[in-house]
Amino acid sequence: MYNCVVINPNDTAGTLTTDVLAGDTVNYNINGKDYSLKAEEKIKIFHKIALKDIKKGDVIIKYGCKIGYATEDIKKGAHIHTHNLDSKMTN
Repeated sequence: MYNCVVINPNDTAGTLTTDVLAGDTVNYNINGKDYSLKAEEKIKIFHKIALKDIKKGDVIIKYGCKIGYATEDIKKGAHIHTHNLDSKMTN
């Protein structure tokens, strides 16, 4: 069962379709290929999860679009939200 939406192979953030707890498996599909990762923490439905390790200052991409910049290092499987994402497109 898929519990994450990822639209573009370049996405670094996915959108959860269920609540997840730390250690839960997150499954998604891109272009017919299945992927999975472990959630690093509890994340609520419809929030973003990091699909790969993201360095501070890196662009975060969701649905193929730039949505902001990482304000800190974000580990694969971690929650992406206002505490670690700056949506101001100043760079």
